[in-house]
Amino acid sequence: MNDLHRILQDYLSLRRSLGFKLEREGALLPDFVAFLEQSGSRVVTTPLALAWAKQSPDATPYWWATRLAMVRGFARYVRTIDIKTEIPPEDVLPRIRLRVQPYIYSDADVSALMVATHQIRSPFRAHTYRTLIGLLASTGMRVGEAIDLDRTDLDPERGVITVRDSKFGKSREVPLHPSTLAALDAYASNRHRRFSRPRSPAFFLSLAGTRLIYRNVHPVFLRLVKWAGLAERKPRRPRLHDLRHSFAVHTLADAYRAGLDVERLVPLLSTYLGHVSPSSTYWYLSAVPELLGVAARRLEKSLGALP
Repeated sequence: MNDLHRILQDYLSLRRSLGFKLEREGALLPDFVAFLEQSGSRVVTTPLALAWAKQSPDATPYWWATRLAMVRGFARYVRTIDIKTEIPPEDVLPRIRLRVQPYIYSDADVSALMVATHQIRSPFRAHTYRTLIGLLASTGMRVGEAIDLDRTDLDPERGVITVRDSKFGKSREVPLHPSTLAALDAYASNRHRRFSRPRSPAFFLSLAGTRLIYRNVHPVFLRLVKWAGLAERKPRRPRLHDLRHSFAVHTLADAYRAGLDVERLVPLLSTYLGHVSPSSTYWYLSAVPELLGVAARRLEKSLGALP
């Protein structure tokens, strides 16, 4: 069984050398190999792969399919070494993702979240989360991208932040509004007063002087949602990632209201957000009722002007 552990490390090392991050695979596939070991199997089999993928009965079918897809990639590699290895068919668990309707924050909602940070006991920690939320709301960055920022990624002279090696291995520059730049500068000054020699190059620091990690950020955000009185909002409780969705929706809605050419804007917004393609950005046009309403009113207005 130790051979599968070794083969897994070789598999992960090879794919990472090709530029794949494999963060989920690196965390979950060792558990799969341990599952095989506990089941008394020395080879990857489809029934065991399926059983492992569906271990959590409360998970979504999409997550089950995602777990099985990780096994499938590993199994293809193992198959070149051990012919007895079974590769789970792709149609066993179809990977169909049902995207939930996002919560769209209003300006008042964002302000309420930022005001709620004052209930955090540590003033520096409160300042960290207030600035983080403001950055996400004003730029549409992914929370992981914001957490991964280093101090050197902010260029105050040019007024941009460089997001390096983000999702899909892309890097991009994100222009900042002057008010956002001023807020980041104020936080940087506060951070320097508290940590003149920080242990981490990260822009956003924890109370220990280390980089923030999502599993700590998420529960703090949930408390802020509760303190801000947003926990019972519809259609669902607001998520941290919904700040990104809200930025995209408000940008498109403002463009519709201003009579701009939205078709030309979408590719630009897609690049700004770091989407893999404009199709990811177009999703907002059909997924958010508020945006559909704005687009419909613009269409009605244009049709009404026809002879």
